[in-house]
This record gives sequence, structure tokens and C-alpha cells, in this order.
Amino acid sequence: MYEPDVTVITTTSNIVEHEQADDFTLLVNLLDRQTYPQIEHLVIDNGSTDGTIDLLKDYKNLGYLNFFTEPDNGKFEAYNKGLMRAKGKYVSFISCDDFYHDITAIQDIVDLMEQEDADFCFFPSYCVHPEGYAFQFVPAILNTFQVTPCPRQAMFFKRTALESVRGFDDKFKLLADYDLQIRLLLNGFHGVYFERNVMTYKLGEQGMKRITQVEAECSHIFYKNYKNLYPMTNDVLDRMVKYSEIPKPLLEKLSTNFAPEDKELFFQMYEQMYTVRNEAIKEQRARERRNR
Repeated sequence: MYEPDVTVITTTSNIVEHEQADDFTLLVNLLDRQTYPQIEHLVIDNGSTDGTIDLLKDYKNLGYLNFFTEPDNGKFEAYNKGLMRAKGKYVSFISCDDFYHDITAIQDIVDLMEQEDADFCFFPSYCVHPEGYAFQFVPAILNTFQVTPCPRQAMFFKRTALESVRGFDDKFKLLADYDLQIRLLLNGFHGVYFERNVMTYKLGEQGMKRITQVEAECSHIFYKNYKNLYPMTNDVLDRMVKYSEIPKPLLEKLSTNFAPEDKELFFQMYEQMYTVRNEAIKEQRARERRNR
């Protein structure tokens, strides 16, 4: 039976110094236990200087992975370097402290993507917050044009689809994965939902600490991807970023990127997200008034 190759791409940067070596060891060992036979684990290292390279060499010599090391300008540039070297028909991008907690995950995801001839796959995942608690992130692909629909770690991609859209736009340092998700939909690529939770990932602290940069990148992403569909004025962009409010003419055009039978649900999901974002802002303002 034909088994298409899968490439799992991981980025590293001084993980010994950052006390991520144990997390990386868990990732490597659980990936080795996957039931799928054709997995290439490709590590792109940012020229680490703290003992990370010795760790990677040990794993390479044991046959767990292959790695390349040179300075980069961020994880998304590193992921693109990995994509250029990847041999797999399917590709996933996970951080050094993420892991597949289900050992049949890759086998079952590939089977589904082959069956559905899918360009990408998305699935539920567990997110570990920096404060130590975990919650389940359930994908909302119909909300992609408003907010990030699911974490990059909870997705699989057909390599040719990624190459067609030229991978990640690495000028975005925090939200290049969100930009990629939007571009895949706008370019007509076919996604499929895998209903099982198979991934655990840690929520990045950078996005939580750099809210101004997150909002600026989100505004740029909306402008870049929607400017040929609707006049993206500063006011439109501001309301989209802060309130998830999309002008009706643009919303109608975006709805055509989903199947006709999903159109009604698309508008329902849009209204729900818009309401949730507005209620959250009202609550935040009320707390700020109480704390004055």
C-alpha cells in the first residue's frame, strides 16, 4: 500500500538555555512512537550556541531527525527554510515544546487527507497557558476572515499547496500563520476537518505581551488580503481588528470562499464572533472604570 511521506518541521533556538530541552525530548520520543511509517522530522535551528546543537547531533546519530543550523530572522523564515528542504507530500509545523499526544494521529490524518484529496487539515487541540492551565481549542474555520481559526500546530498541509502560495509571509513575525490560513482559503484550497484532538501545544507569550504589534500585523494582513475586494480604509481596518466587524459587501464576497451549503452558517458564525468580541470589549471597559 502506498504511504506518502510526511515531514514534521520544528524550529529550535537555544532550547537548552531556555529550559526547553525536556519538552523537545518529549516531542521527539512521541513522534518516534507514531504508528505512521513514513515520517521525516526536520529541525531548523537558529544558530544555537548553548548546547542545543550537541543535543540535535545526538538525535540525528540515533536516526530520530535531521537538522540544519544557521541564523534566521524568526521562526517563520525558519519554517520556510524547512519547507524548501521537506520531502513529504504532507507537512506540519510544530514548535519545540509541542507534541502529538495521540500516537495514531498522523496515520489517521493522512488517511483522511488522501480520502478527501484535501489541501489542508485542521483539528482540535489542547492549549497550555503560561499560567499552567490548559483548555481545548476547537477550530472555527468559518471565522477565518475575522480571527485566527485554529493554531498552526493543529493543522496539516499538502506541500504543493504551501509552495503554490509561497509559504509563510515572514515579514509578519507573530501572525504569519494567520496570513497563510487566509491566503489558502482565498486561493480556493480545500480543507477538511479531523474531529479528534491529537495535539498539545503551549500558548506563545510573545503574542500576549506584544498586543500593539499583534494588532498592527492583523491590520496589515487584512489590508493585504482584502484590498482588491473592498476599500480598506483606516476606519474599516480599525473596526475589523478591534471588533471583528466586516462591511457587508466584503462579507458577501468572502462568503463565496465556502461551499454554498455553508453560507448561512458562515453568516451565523460571523454574527456570533462579532457579538463575543463586542461583549468582551464592554466588559473590559467596565473593569477599567471600576479600577479607576
